Amino acid sequence: MRCIINYNTDPYFNIASEEYLLKSCSDDIFMLYINNPSIIIGKHQNVFAEINMKFVSTNNIPVIRRLSGGGTVFHDLGNLNFTFIRNSDAGKQIDFKKFTTPIIEVLHQLNIPATFSGRNDLLIEGLKFSGNAEHVYKNRTLHHGTLLFASALESLRDAIRVNSSQYIDKAVKSVRSQVTNIKNYLSSDYTIESFRSNILKHIQSYHTDFTVHEFTDNETMIINELVLSKYNTWEWNFAYSPSCTIKKSFSELSNHFKINLEIENGKIVNSLILENNIIQKEINAAISNLPYYPQIIAENLYKIKNPEIWVSRLF
Repeated sequence: MRCIINYNTDPYFNIASEEYLLKSCSDDIFMLYINNPSIIIGKHQNVFAEINMKFVSTNNIPVIRRLSGGGTVFHDLGNLNFTFIRNSDAGKQIDFKKFTTPIIEVLHQLNIPATFSGRNDLLIEGLKFSGNAEHVYKNRTLHHGTLLFASALESLRDAIRVNSSQYIDKAVKSVRSQVTNIKNYLSSDYTIESFRSNILKHIQSYHTDFTVHEFTDNETMIINELVLSKYNTWEWNFAYSPSCTIKKSFSELSNHFKINLEIENGKIVNSLILENNIIQKEINAAISNLPYYPQIIAENLYKIKNPEIWVSRLF
């Protein structure tokens, strides 16, 4: 098994590297990496229904769509990500328990009562600290998971907090769970680097052919090209979302608003905005055919009175 030592914290690069290792390599691979603050969504999810658009836009948090299905997760420097890529026989390619067992064993060695959940999560005393997903490409399986070690849980909640009842679509929905950090169950001097080291040693004990590598300059170039062509594009991260309708109805002081937006390929293709049952023609015209993203909407509402207020209503 080839172990990739990866200290790059660029989420675009790291998510793209998984596709490269899956599709362009033929050996069994294990990799650990940490991302800067970012939101990683499942391949078949509607990004608009999964994230807090205002929080993400204000804090310039990257949003990246991964190859695998499953739910939305928040990454930051307190979260360790693990990746297995294995060749496997037909009919035996999906096996969440096989890939998460080594992680649970490391935690048991640290006297942490980690368990496997039927939803493919890992739990400590009923609280989630790891979400897992898989993707099959030909005879190869990509399994990856998060490990909340000392993550900023409040930022996690803010980044993916959204009222999904406002979104009408057929996309895969995330299941929100109560979460915890592994660090809460360890001594104060035990670091995420210590945890990374323990996992590497344990995985090595499983494999007599375990070898350690870094990405070559050529591999880094190929992965960066994949970032530019796919993983850092609006088309993949946002427009790939299935079509949806966004419906909002609320009151502000004596004003009553109804907002109905139809989104296709990440853009507003039809809008109906009413204030006290009066159609807001100027707003409707200004946002027509724009990408549904706060900063872009704000830039196109600069001629409208109080554009920042309209942005807050639309999102």
